[in-house]
Amino acid sequence: MYERRIPPVKILLVEDDLSIVSYLTQFLNNEGFEVKATDSQQGAMELLEQEDFDLALLDISLTEGNGYSLCLAIKSQYNLPVIFVSASGDEYSVVTGLDMGADDYISKPFRPMELLSRIKSVLRRAGKTQAVLVHGDIRVDTVKGQVTKDGKEVFLSALEYRMLLVFLSNKGKILSREKLLEEIWDIGGDYVNDNTLTVYIKRVREKIEDNPAAPQVIKTVRGMGYKLGE
Repeated sequence: MYERRIPPVKILLVEDDLSIVSYLTQFLNNEGFEVKATDSQQGAMELLEQEDFDLALLDISLTEGNGYSLCLAIKSQYNLPVIFVSASGDEYSVVTGLDMGADDYISKPFRPMELLSRIKSVLRRAGKTQAVLVHGDIRVDTVKGQVTKDGKEVFLSALEYRMLLVFLSNKGKILSREKLLEEIWDIGGDYVNDNTLTVYIKRVREKIEDNPAAPQVIKTVRGMGYKLGE
């Protein structure tokens, strides 16, 4: 049985657009995160005094205060990674946000899975996650980039490794071929076409399945795509 050995990650969302708050809260909750939201700088600082958070998502425009000054306040008082999520995507805004100490900056409108990838990347860099993923006898240490099966190291290419991580991060979900292509492109920046995808899935199965001809880890869902786990 797959077990993600990561405690619930708490995210502070500071955003004054209620539709975005609702959407992001539901999306991140579905991905296993716990989200607390506020629309002001004062509200954010009050929440930080009351609870421990692992990461903050900040908009620049708030009902009270602004994201830049809030980022400075957070960085001066807390060991907390910050990602700006803002409609201000011009070079000046991005550079200003990063100069304020932000760990990343993503412009609206954003792709949900890209935001999720950025969040996970920032959390790993900040040491906020236990970076060990386990599924049955397969173990992935994302810090060392090491994959083992039944205690023996399995050597994957960079793209094979990224593909395995995509499956492990989406346990129980059916991933279409189009979705896999999108995920691998977003994460690695490599060019992967549909035929190449077939080859890489075959290679990953050959390395992690007990019987690649009858895969039980990465299963084919006819007419829909692939799935890891139940």
